[in-house]
Amino acid sequence: MAEPHARNTGAHFVYAELKRRILSLELEPGERIYEPAMAAALHVSRTPLREAIRRLISESLLEQQPTGGVVVPVLDDAAVSELYDVRAALESLMAREACAKATAADIERLQGILERNAANVAFADEAMKYGEALHAAIAGIAGNSWAWRFHEQVSSHMQRYRHYTNNTQERRDQALADHRVLVDAVASGTPDEAARIAFDHVIGARNEALRATSGGTPATT
Repeated sequence: MAEPHARNTGAHFVYAELKRRILSLELEPGERIYEPAMAAALHVSRTPLREAIRRLISESLLEQQPTGGVVVPVLDDAAVSELYDVRAALESLMAREACAKATAADIERLQGILERNAANVAFADEAMKYGEALHAAIAGIAGNSWAWRFHEQVSSHMQRYRHYTNNTQERRDQALADHRVLVDAVASGTPDEAARIAFDHVIGARNEALRATSGGTPATT
């Protein structure tokens, strides 16, 4: 029984590490995965590596070529638009539902996250972390389990694009301004306004991602 458990644990480690490298762009779009070299780099056998690769292919985070090779998907404009459009709809829905359910304690928590977002807006990674925390908190208040499930799936893929949408101070400042008015709308219980702000906020990120990826390089400060 110990050997299968070890294999499963190994496959999970390889899956998590490959996924991290793909989403962080450490494995570049279009890069081919060479099994012997990757297995050696991760200090694992080919079996857990192949299990992890199959799982990532099923999640569209790796692509199987007709020749049998496996590559990291390219950053495709159509995929960017589709992902962000779906997320915009989900964020809008959850912001609307949060308006009807938010308590005073919920609003206080959102404002606390907003303050930390503001304090760290000059730092790309920290600003992204608190921005994601704010959206997650609103989703938690909304309590729509299906919307949250789909949101998590979409957000996982979008990690590759967030490096392009959060990299300028101008964009981080705009995101913070969007977050402020979004929290105000949730606090005041205005669902139409909250839904519109959440939708427009994600579409703004989509447009920045399309601008940056179409140019082939991330936006710079």
